[in-house]
Amino acid sequence: MQKAYLGIDIGSISTKGVIIDKNNNLLSSVYLWTKGNPLKAVKEVLKVLQKEMPSNYQIVGVGTTGSARKLIGTILGANIIKNEITAHAIGTLSKYPDIRTIIEIGGQDSKIILIKDKIVIDYAMNTLCAAGTGSFLSSQAKRLDIPVEEFGNIALKSNNPTPIAARCTVFAESDLVHKAQMGHKKEDIVAGLCKSVALNYLNNVGKGKQIISPIIFQGGVSKNIGVVKAFEKILDEKIITDENGHLMGALGVAILSKQQKEINFTFDIIEEEFKTTSINCSGCPNNCEIICVKKDKELLDSWGNRCEKGKSIVTK
Repeated sequence: MQKAYLGIDIGSISTKGVIIDKNNNLLSSVYLWTKGNPLKAVKEVLKVLQKEMPSNYQIVGVGTTGSARKLIGTILGANIIKNEITAHAIGTLSKYPDIRTIIEIGGQDSKIILIKDKIVIDYAMNTLCAAGTGSFLSSQAKRLDIPVEEFGNIALKSNNPTPIAARCTVFAESDLVHKAQMGHKKEDIVAGLCKSVALNYLNNVGKGKQIISPIIFQGGVSKNIGVVKAFEKILDEKIITDENGHLMGALGVAILSKQQKEINFTFDIIEEEFKTTSINCSGCPNNCEIICVKKDKELLDSWGNRCEKGKSIVTK
């Protein structure tokens, strides 16, 4: 049996999974919608990965990243749980060792990662507002009655992008309606939206950051050629995209799992039942909400307590 490594990136909008070999080659990969249920989404991801994985491989390392990394890492018995910044940087550097700037725009958040000598030297994230993210573009596409997949190609037809105020989703929508009523062409409005996404990112997430080439653009929005071209025009730099750019977080955490003590992972987890509950601890003024993960009434793990009083509650 050859050794393989599993990486799962659980986001608020999508869940990504990869299985790699010892040389970081992709054996199987999958991208699915989370749909508000990360555990169910991960089980669906595992089903696809299991089907695609060659039979002569055994998974000996499991890593998780993303917003639900702790929950899923506990359930999978992961040998490493890492934040998105580290995972994305490691995954990207494995394919592009000279990269200096990572621009990432996902479904509901965005981030920038600055790298020097293959080490993360600075980063910033925006998780408070969806303006300029994938969900923002999807909602505007529906408003314009255009499939979001066609957004980029339509934007490229424009020679005069319509200025759109995209610093706030509510303002952007009202501005879009106003411009449409004024008679602006649909392709100009779409190009204006793509440009506003790039400007919004640079003025917020990238504010005060020194964006140095080579630059790579990742996340679901990087599939939109209109936004890619907008970044290139504003920054006057070539922007790299990768067909597997959406998998970089999962790839990175799979690579990191190779450095940990080996485990014997099986896909039996797909059929097992898990339950997550929360307990409010009133043992001290912190009033912690403690999350508990159980399998057949057996407590696998808990977190959220900021003192020993919370720990004693979940073990009762």
